[in-house]
Amino acid sequence: MMAANSGRQIVVRDLTSFDDLRQLKAVEKEVWGMADEDSIPLTLAIACKAAGNIFVGAFDKDKLVGFAFGFLGREHGQTTIHSHMLAVLDSYRHLDLGSRLKQAQRERALAMGVHEMTWTFDPLQSRNAHFNFAKLGVVSDTYKVDFYGPETSSMLHRNGTDRLWVRWVLNSQRVRDRLAGKSARTETLDTLRLLAPLVRFNGDGRPVRADLADSLSRQRVSIEIPGEILEVERADMGLAREWRETTRWAFREAVKAGFFVAEFCRSIRGQQGPGAYLLQRGAVSELMPEV
Repeated sequence: MMAANSGRQIVVRDLTSFDDLRQLKAVEKEVWGMADEDSIPLTLAIACKAAGNIFVGAFDKDKLVGFAFGFLGREHGQTTIHSHMLAVLDSYRHLDLGSRLKQAQRERALAMGVHEMTWTFDPLQSRNAHFNFAKLGVVSDTYKVDFYGPETSSMLHRNGTDRLWVRWVLNSQRVRDRLAGKSARTETLDTLRLLAPLVRFNGDGRPVRADLADSLSRQRVSIEIPGEILEVERADMGLAREWRETTRWAFREAVKAGFFVAEFCRSIRGQQGPGAYLLQRGAVSELMPEV
């Protein structure tokens, strides 16, 4: 698994040595800017690796430039892998290393006889939403409020730590199709155009709530989010918090009413427009019989 980068070759492999795991901590700190209290203790990383958990890294020669870490879990009565962290150094993010690291995790999980992987991400982060839903084919039926507490030491976690808990059914047709590059964007956009959003942008960039009972009486609903929430946070933290509170309300009410998150389109009204989630009523198994 190699890719050229201005004459360099990036190799994705398992982390095996003490030095590999030491470099993991350095990448973790550089990407998230976290204090020691919020980063993985080196001794814990060593023990997790020895116990059979998945650590894969992207290496530029001997330098670790990205990694993914997942540990064994138990959900829905079956063994899963929870992919707790994925990080890539900023200067290497144009190389699609996040996808390569996820696929490496998938290969190793399947080799272990594990067929589902979970992880969390901030639902206001449109790039991550696109990566998770459009490129990997995850689904989500769980919303976690302040999963890591009101904030962490990272500058990226100052607007609460709400998360969508996503499910990646590793050998499902949906996932195989997405990994093969088969996009559902056209069909999703067609569906979104027919829906009145539960949360939508108004003219000045603020979130507007629709009538809850009317929205949840339908089979599908949508939730719009800013195209770049980090820019909103830098310009107006009060507005960013309004988006957090409003989308938190929408996701929680929709999930409580029996909806799950099926798709995401990063831009629905041009390059600078908002992105939107598509939620549908029912069980995940209706979308993916493999569940």
